[in-house]
Amino acid sequence: MKRVILPIIAAVCVLGLTACGDSEKGSSSPQSSAAQTEAQQEQTTETAQSSAEDTTASQNEETEPEVTEASDSTGNDTVIVYFSATGTTKGVAERIAAVTDGDLYEIIPAEPYTDADLDWNDDNSRSTKEMNDPDARPAIAGDTVSLDSYSTVYIGYPIWWGDAPRIMSTFVESHSFEGKTVVPFCTSGSSSIGSSGSNLAAQAGSGNWLDGERFSGSVTEDEIQSWIDGLS
Repeated sequence: MKRVILPIIAAVCVLGLTACGDSEKGSSSPQSSAAQTEAQQEQTTETAQSSAEDTTASQNEETEPEVTEASDSTGNDTVIVYFSATGTTKGVAERIAAVTDGDLYEIIPAEPYTDADLDWNDDNSRSTKEMNDPDARPAIAGDTVSLDSYSTVYIGYPIWWGDAPRIMSTFVESHSFEGKTVVPFCTSGSSSIGSSGSNLAAQAGSGNWLDGERFSGSVTEDEIQSWIDGLS
């Protein structure tokens, strides 16, 4: 009898444990499903918010006014054109621009001058050969400046062998100065402006050229202002 009852009791226990396990699985499954549903809802909400933000940003970009680059013309009526091989004339030109509120244009040679090119003690240096040849016209790199909108043009250069460098002749012969006031200025250690300004005026063939002035590299803006005030 005991042999019959014991297997029955064991079977009942196994069934009970299985039922409990199934019950636990059944009770945890809805919770897991709910958690997954909640996560999906949160993800959907975040996606919708992100999409809305992207749409708003896109609308803002479309409604913001476009920013355009400033045109090449500044509206100034004064321009300072200069050639500077060592930087001295450039510094003076920048001070004149600061005083006059004018535009700056640098004449850049197509073939830059080296220290050896500027050796005035060498009869075979490039600059010596150019200055000994009145017809020499060194090329200018990308000479695209237009003087049409300017009424006053300052022309600056260093003094080489008592005159303006030949590249200045290249420039003035390539542009019209009709109806413009042209003011030459130069830099040098001791040499005066001499006839360099009048020589350029003759080569230009147009414009009202004023007497020029020689400056040292240390000239101040106040000194430049006094010079400009005295121009006739």
